[in-house]
Amino acid sequence: MSIEVINLSKFFGEQAAVNSISFSIKKGEVVGFLGPNGAGKSTTMKMITGFIPASQGKALINGIQVHPDHIKTRSMVGYLPESNPLYYDMYVKEYLRFVGSIYRVPKLKTRIQELIEMVGLQVEQHKKIGALSKGYKQRVGLAQAFIHDPEVLILDEPTSGLDPNQILEIRELIKHLGQHKTILLSTHIMQEVEAICDRVIIINQGKIVADQSRDELKQNLDKESIYVEFDRTINAAELKKIDGIKSLAPEGKGWLLQVDPNKDVKRQLAQLAKEKDWLTIAMKNEERGLEDLFKELTKKK
Repeated sequence: MSIEVINLSKFFGEQAAVNSISFSIKKGEVVGFLGPNGAGKSTTMKMITGFIPASQGKALINGIQVHPDHIKTRSMVGYLPESNPLYYDMYVKEYLRFVGSIYRVPKLKTRIQELIEMVGLQVEQHKKIGALSKGYKQRVGLAQAFIHDPEVLILDEPTSGLDPNQILEIRELIKHLGQHKTILLSTHIMQEVEAICDRVIIINQGKIVADQSRDELKQNLDKESIYVEFDRTINAAELKKIDGIKSLAPEGKGWLLQVDPNKDVKRQLAQLAKEKDWLTIAMKNEERGLEDLFKELTKKK
């Protein structure tokens, strides 16, 4: 496995920012790491990259345990932090040359030019970083994360500050890189997850609440929600009698039902309609998105 996280925890005083989480990501996977603000995403990424030490558990990169004072794992990882710290008084090429020299990148001049074209910095390459827009600063941050051609990429909000056209370009770049690398990216943009991620990990209050492939999540979402409408107004109490309906809410002229996918709720609805002599106007699986799942799994309790 390129990334392996085993019972990883981080405590700040008595507060658990990350609470005994485990997951693994193999080469060729692009994994979306989702969660509300304060859920533990950035803290987890910092522990995986070695920027901060874990309180308990461990993280491994290509089988080597991560320690804040070890160079080996850091050389395998490209990291774009959420804050994207840059040296504003340095020119774009000067900064990339500085970062590349730290990693001892061979043929650095050629590599810098490749990266400038890769992330779309051609027009801005001769400017000081402090004079760039937020979107172009983000591109510089991406370039420094890629400069040593790392096997593992940890990207915290990689499209933050980019305009819609830039977002599409960077998504395509990440998707392309993901064919040969291991990528863990944090984002609040659900369309981004659906566009580029193979798998989704959702963290809430320091614990993992979901870890499935994008397609598995989509299938489960579609199975769990049914819209039903009859030729008359139906009392909610009548529908609550059906085994497998977890919750229901008015939706237009009908009802939106959250159901247990292991129960044949549709058959029971049809049977009830027959007994009551109701005409069924509509009965269908209601398509739900990742945003619906995210809200459901991360709502405050």
